[in-house]
Amino acid sequence: MESFNSRLSQQITAKQSWLCVGLDINPENLAIENPTLDDLKTHTKKVIDATREFATAYKPNLAFFERWGSAGFVWLEETMEYIGNEPITIGDAKRGDIGHTATQYARSLFDHFGFDAVTLNPYMGRDAIDPFIQNPEKGVFILCKTSNKSGGDLQNLNVNGKRLFETVAEFCAGLNEHDNVGLVVGATVPEEIDVIRNNAPELPLLIPGVGAQGGDLETSLTAGNINGVALINISRGISFAGDQSPEAIHATAKDYVEKMRKIINE
Repeated sequence: MESFNSRLSQQITAKQSWLCVGLDINPENLAIENPTLDDLKTHTKKVIDATREFATAYKPNLAFFERWGSAGFVWLEETMEYIGNEPITIGDAKRGDIGHTATQYARSLFDHFGFDAVTLNPYMGRDAIDPFIQNPEKGVFILCKTSNKSGGDLQNLNVNGKRLFETVAEFCAGLNEHDNVGLVVGATVPEEIDVIRNNAPELPLLIPGVGAQGGDLETSLTAGNINGVALINISRGISFAGDQSPEAIHATAKDYVEKMRKIINE
């Protein structure tokens, strides 16, 4: 049985791409007046088709689907089927609840929707994470140092001589018994990726924040791929690139991956 982390590393190597395309399909960003759900579905397929050549992973953000109620869940099911089995899929759900509830979330995201990995919030401790990490083939990316401006309100608090995010990184490294645990680390705090790598070597990183949030691609990619691998998530910067045509989306994804290859090769 191949572990999730092993599969991720092999996919990155085979494709020579560290790109994760975030599917945050916000109707307010579409270049269409009063878009319908069908317009969003069409645009989602356009993004997937235009980036298949370059994307190692896709990360649907569940909030943008849940907004539409039951029709949104149908859209998510259709999106997962459209992506297919080859790329890695990450359900950006940021779940984190007590054990018996977490078990239901895990069954929903892994068994029903078919995600390969999900994002989790570690605030409620191990019993909120355990149901997601029992199957080595399914992975988790646990929030560690996030890219939002107020992330440091709690994550930078000093706890016994260490900042809380450092303690989270150490804690998560201890959970990696089945080689399927990773961390979410924002590209807007690239100087702290080295710190996290020291506390959690070998754990894969999911790094959002490059593009619209202004994160640094070179520093994040370089630091993230020392003692482990890192995916760079681009959402709005690719999904709504240029005039939002397939050509513009494809060209932007290609440009990002070419930059990544150049950075890694150098």
